[in-house]
Amino acid sequence: MAESAKTVAERAEERLEAVAENVRQRFDRVTRGGFTDKVREGRFMDQVDHGVDRARDDERRRKQGGST
Repeated sequence: MAESAKTVAERAEERLEAVAENVRQRFDRVTRGGFTDKVREGRFMDQVDHGVDRARDDERRRKQGGST
């Protein structure tokens, strides 16, 4: 019985690996590899989201009674 459980687990692992590879390929096809390439090149590492900072400043001004 232990051998059959091991076999089932190995098959499940192989299927999951195949699914993961399929998802990676489809994602690359959809994004045409652009997003993945940018992440690998580290283009997003030092980017700051100024939109969030601006929204926080606007909200702070509204609470203080100022105009936006």
